[in-house]
This record gives sequence, C-alpha cells and structure tokens, in this order.
Amino acid sequence: MEKIEKNAKKVIEKTKKLYGNSPDVNTRLINIKGTNVGVLFLESSSQASTVSDFIIKGTLYAGSNKSVFQNIFESLKNSLFNSQLFTIKDYTQFPYFLSSGFTIIVVDGIDEAIMMETRAQLDRGVTESTSEPILRGSKDSFTESHSKNLGLIRKRIKDPNLWFDEIKLGRRTKTRISIAFISGVADSKKLQEIKKRLKKIDIDGILDSGNIRDYLVEQKSVFPQVQSTERPDVTSQALLSGKIVIFVENCPFTLILPNVFIDYLHTSEDEYQKSSNITFTRILRILALIITIFTPAIYIAITTYDQNTIPDKLLISLAIQREGVPFPTTFEIILLTTIFEILRESDLRSPSSMSAAMSIVGALVLGQAAVDAGIVSPITVIVVAFTSICSLVFTDIDFMNGIRSWRFIFILAASILGIIGILSFTIIWLVKLSSLENLETSYLSPFAPFSKKDQNNAIYKAPEEKLINRPDYISTLNPHRQRRSK
Repeated sequence: MEKIEKNAKKVIEKTKKLYGNSPDVNTRLINIKGTNVGVLFLESSSQASTVSDFIIKGTLYAGSNKSVFQNIFESLKNSLFNSQLFTIKDYTQFPYFLSSGFTIIVVDGIDEAIMMETRAQLDRGVTESTSEPILRGSKDSFTESHSKNLGLIRKRIKDPNLWFDEIKLGRRTKTRISIAFISGVADSKKLQEIKKRLKKIDIDGILDSGNIRDYLVEQKSVFPQVQSTERPDVTSQALLSGKIVIFVENCPFTLILPNVFIDYLHTSEDEYQKSSNITFTRILRILALIITIFTPAIYIAITTYDQNTIPDKLLISLAIQREGVPFPTTFEIILLTTIFEILRESDLRSPSSMSAAMSIVGALVLGQAAVDAGIVSPITVIVVAFTSICSLVFTDIDFMNGIRSWRFIFILAASILGIIGILSFTIIWLVKLSSLENLETSYLSPFAPFSKKDQNNAIYKAPEEKLINRPDYISTLNPHRQRRSK
C-alpha cells in the first residue's frame, strides 16, 4: 500500500509521470479559496462530457462556500451523485480505477481520494449469437461488457442465492473474473477447488476466457473439458443444474464446469422441444459422431487390408473407380481430408461475404477437378465429403478439433493395421476418455461410471415432468430441480 500525498498538484504530476505523459491522461487543478482540488481521468476510458458536466461543475459548486480542507472533501462526497462513488487511501489502485473509467478527485491536505464512475461506452450492444445459431430460444448473447453479462443472467435467474464471487487476475491487466453459482445448489467443494486453481494463476494479462481454461483442468486431452458459450440461456441452464460458471471481463464467452462428453451432444434447444423429437435428434448426432470419426479409417481398412469383408460386386465397383489413380487409398484420404480442413478454416476466418462462395468453389470445383485429373477416385471424394458434412453437426470448435485429431489417428491406424488397428485404437480412445476426470467428475458420465437415474436425459430425453432430479454426476447440494407431480 502506498499512501496518497496530501498535495493535489504533486498527485497530478506523479500520475502523469506514471503514464509516461500519455496524451489521454487528462487532469484539472481547481483552486477553491486557496485550496487545490485535483481531477484526474483518462479520456480513452471515461466520458469527457460526464466529467465536465457533473464532476468539475459539481466541484466548483460544492466548494463555493467552504474554506476548510476537510469540509471541502466531505462536501464533494455528499454533493456528487453517482451509484459508484467511494474513497480509497491506496495510491497503487489509481491505475486500475483510471483504466476502468473512473474519475479521481484529490484535495489538498487530505490523504484520501474520491472515486466516481464515468465510464465511456466502449462495448457493443447485445446482439444475436454468431457462433451458436439457434432456431428456438432467446436470441441474445453475451458482450464484452462485464456488467451487462452479469445482468443477462440476473434477468433470467431472479434468485438472491445466485452469487458472484470476484477476483482479479493478471499483473498488468487486472482483469475481473466473476465466479457464478447458485448457493445451496452448487457443490461447495468444487467451488473452492475452482477458486484455488484460479488464484494460482500468475500471468501478465488475461484477455480472454481461453487464457485461463487450461488452468482449470487436471488432465490434458484434445477434447475440451471446460464448456465455452456466449449464450445466456445455456449459461443459465448450467447454473440451474448446479454447475459453476466463470465470467471474464472483456470476453463474451463464459466457461462452464464441470463438463462431460455427453454435453457436446446436447444443445440448448433440447430443453424447448418435445422429448420424443429430441431423443431421435440425439441419436442422429451420435451417428454423425461415429461416421465423422471412423468412416475414412474403415474405408482405408476394407479397401487395403480386409477386402474379404465387403461383397464381391462392391469390391469390383471400387476397383473400377480406382483404375488409373496413381496414389494409394491412404494418401487419397489424407490429401482430401487435409484440403477439406483447410477449406473449413478459411471459411471460419474469411469475411461472411466471401466464406460461402469460397466453400462452394473449394468443395465442388476442387473435388471435381481432382476426379477428372485422375488424382483421386470418386468414391474417396464421397467418403471425405460425407465425413466433413457429419462433423458440421457439432458447433463447439474445440470439440470439432478433438474429433479431427482422432480422425487422423484412426486413419493412420487403419493404414498400418487395417480393422485390427481401428479396433485397437478404439479401445485406447475409450480408455483415455473414461480415465479423464475433472473436479471429481468422470468425463464419460453418466455412462462410465454408469448411472441409471441419469439416463433420462443423456441420449433418451424424458418428458419434462419426469426430470425430477439434477444429474448425479454434478454432485449438487440440492438434487431436486422440481417437485414430484401428485
């Protein structure tokens, strides 16, 4: 802690020097009957008109009839109206509050400073989610404004037991991190463990929730163990189920813990539609997952090593299509899969006006040109295209990257050992997933370990009135989400 000097002019000079005489450091020294009152703010973070209209004019008015130092300071505190107005005695807090859009007032002879929020509106308004499109449900999404994001949750969960614990991370950024949970529902042990892991972080800056994600997991994996979303309704559903949510200042994406594999086969729309339709849709997602991971590898295995596993007519048809193709099947699959992944990346990074045209040109023109040139066979194009289409069922980018990694692993396994390689690495994959655990929650819950009660909202979606309890694997303090119907 560093005490604030009792000389307003020296405080102003010291602060200017601290910022290297940056042009956005704006100061004003006002003399009221022989007493200096200093006003400091950053033009880049504060609303200059607010400072001028409410603070400087208010300072002149408040001190017009005062001559005693202490009275001037107290008069300012009582006459300046703002919901965020308080005093501090530590000079080291000046940079944080100035960068956060506060105006600081210091008075000669007083070792305290008045803080008043005059934050400029530097963030965008609430808009529709771009990374998680939805057909049914709320259309709003989080923004870079920390207070707006918390407000979007308060608007949905009007419960005083919805608590936000705040810490600051980053030696230079001093980023606000809010840990949201419903008291009496969320597991206190998990909450304390999350706080413990966050407090261990010692880094220069936190600019996005992705900067802290790796610190929150115990075991590394290509599949995400912390769910990320920019949608308030998804976040609210997680809180109501007993999970814990982390908000990061200046970031529109929240982090949800604990997280399991089956969560990525669910969407928020599952909560708003008929249970029978949702069950069928979830089965389709599981089929899409199996197809997108295993199809290229199985195609390589049956055409290279295990031709006796397919009918003779189909084998002859495949051989005719591959006639004249100079490359082995494995090279074809890897080449086309790599091209499709490059197209997907370019589609994600390109402006929206270009991405659609780029995808169509890349998929149709390049695929047809490769077949006409005899570089790849038509059936290989079909296999890779169908695989890529199935991967688009999943919107979480980290989950898609995990699928992509294991798809290539299975391709290499099939190219070396055929079907035996696929079966061997499938066992390794399942063992790896089942061994993952975060916050004492198994990644393959509720299947491994198996929980009969939790099967009513895993693949099969029970009617809403049957979903009495929260999932067991989340380990909530209050397992009941609704009363049993009589």
